[in-house]
Amino acid sequence: MSEGRPRHLIVPIFIPNQGCPHRCIFCEQEKITSQSSQSVNGKHVKKTLDKSIRSKNFNKRQKPEVAFFGGTFTRLSAGRIRELLEAVTPYIRQGFFHSIRVSTRPDALDEECLEVMKSYGVLTVELGAQSMDNKVLSLSQRGHTAEDTIGAVKILREKGFRVGIQLMPGLPGDSEEKLHSTITEVIKLHPDMVRLYPALVIQGTELARWYNEGRYRPLTLEKAVKICMESCMRLEAEEIPVIRIGLMSSPSLLEKGQIVAGPWHPAFGFLVRSGIHKKSIEPDLPRPGEASEIKIRAPKREIPLLRGYKNLGLEWIERKTGAKVSGIEIDDSIPLGRVRIEKL
Repeated sequence: MSEGRPRHLIVPIFIPNQGCPHRCIFCEQEKITSQSSQSVNGKHVKKTLDKSIRSKNFNKRQKPEVAFFGGTFTRLSAGRIRELLEAVTPYIRQGFFHSIRVSTRPDALDEECLEVMKSYGVLTVELGAQSMDNKVLSLSQRGHTAEDTIGAVKILREKGFRVGIQLMPGLPGDSEEKLHSTITEVIKLHPDMVRLYPALVIQGTELARWYNEGRYRPLTLEKAVKICMESCMRLEAEEIPVIRIGLMSSPSLLEKGQIVAGPWHPAFGFLVRSGIHKKSIEPDLPRPGEASEIKIRAPKREIPLLRGYKNLGLEWIERKTGAKVSGIEIDDSIPLGRVRIEKL
């Protein structure tokens, strides 16, 4: 489970839709990031990084990274790419940041651009693959194919970059079976990390029009949690960390009416992680009738997962065992993903 991995600090700089050749059916970057599509420049980068390093939560020991998200970084003009990266350079030289990461499309890799990125300290490139099913990609108007993603991973590996893959379960034409196949293909590529963002219907998108016309049915929250749990467990069993599950919230995205439909939850990733934890500890629980009351011992870092969202995890344990949970105690001698039960 990824909870056992060291957490790195990522300071995001959003470049909404910049460099993108067109607008995908699901995309509304300005609302997702609470930032206008006005071009981000070096001055904006400096302001963001200055604010970040003054924050009480900034910690150099977490190997902080600067991340350019929200657009197609490698399709920005050469001048803009250099401007943005040069703005970060002094902070790397002074030891505030360890490296840079960028996100881009699988069909937007240019050899000269990659060399420039490498020279400025870009370590990780995340690919917005979304799916490894070409029908899903076509319906979503992505403009690239699964084969583009396979080729992009190969190119990035040859250039020495760490590779991330972003997936969006629940797009038009997607299914549980297709997502299973997508995860299989991603495992073959063995990226350094994966993000899972279940598709949401956001006001103003083409997907919202499809939804209103009855042409698209989004995932339910329950279904999205289930398939993300399964995907997460499969990826992490292959030592591919899933570093983000669910879309990050922003003030404009959370305005009433902006999320039209789909599996939105403010703690979506936690629902998935606590669901995985439930599966992990299930063999440790007593069977119904074995105890009327139990005390649970668990590693400190996993007690929130044990409790679950609004204590729903504890309610599940009580239903599963037929026993009242009378207490939870910290015991860091217990391996992660396990609990020890005391029957009272």
